[in-house]
Amino acid sequence: MKFKDYYETLGVGRDASEEEIKKAYRRLARQFHPDISKEAGAEERFKAISEAYGTLSDPEKRQAYDELGRHHAGEDFRPPPGWDTRFWQGQPHGDVDLADLFEQMGFRASQRQARPDFPMRGQDIEAVAELSLEEVVHGTTVTLERPVPQRRPDGSLERQSQTVRIRVPKGVTDGERLRIPARGGPGSGGGPPGDVYLDIRLRPHRLFQAVGHDLYLQLPLTPWEAVLGAEVAVPTLDGRVRVTVQPGAQAGQKLRLAGKGLPRRQEGAGDLYGVLQIVTPRQINERERELYLELASASSFDPRQSFFAGATHD
Repeated sequence: MKFKDYYETLGVGRDASEEEIKKAYRRLARQFHPDISKEAGAEERFKAISEAYGTLSDPEKRQAYDELGRHHAGEDFRPPPGWDTRFWQGQPHGDVDLADLFEQMGFRASQRQARPDFPMRGQDIEAVAELSLEEVVHGTTVTLERPVPQRRPDGSLERQSQTVRIRVPKGVTDGERLRIPARGGPGSGGGPPGDVYLDIRLRPHRLFQAVGHDLYLQLPLTPWEAVLGAEVAVPTLDGRVRVTVQPGAQAGQKLRLAGKGLPRRQEGAGDLYGVLQIVTPRQINERERELYLELASASSFDPRQSFFAGATHD
């Protein structure tokens, strides 16, 4: 069976509400209705939009569709084990079209309304958690809205929202995907709850850049600190520390502060790297100017000497 991504067809997320799905359908239907649209392929696009809406606008069909899992549009797939026995009589694979499958499910859905104990797994929730580096260090709690199916007097289902708090442990990394079992939408008829999937995104920090569990900091030095060496204060996420810069430090050189990066999930932490920058003053007073002129006159150092090594002159 070829997978059809109904959410992608309507341009909504998998956690979209009934109202968001309805608005998306109305907008797209007006745009691609074959009686008014002049765009190429409008009729086929309109059929695909209507097909997607026919499934996602029905809470029970949408529940069944969500349980098919996540696949790329057009990808060959098989429904998970036991899916057909709960949602469709027959073998839902092979040459069966996904649209035909859900159309036939309309009859099964009406039968299930008289069986409130029919086990159905709860919906999975997908969300993005944007965290600060400080929240990564200590762990935090995020608040999500999860769908809760409620049965109307006529036996049909509607979705309502319920607030759920999810604990994010310390030590997560940017781009990590967390699965929190059984904290998604509640099941019905004795079915298990869904899961929560959290995609971790780290907010930009004014000082540090995170790469995995390591942190990078641009550490500015004056020219004399770089030449003579110095002890300088360096910020970390748990306070200020002092480090020694050896004489002759070069721009781009890294100073490693072991264990001063982001914590790991189990134990230990990444490192903090101070990337040295040589910064010159934009304004100097007369005395400083005299000293720079004196240094220029006394020094034989030429940083561009290698440019002309071995060159011949006319």
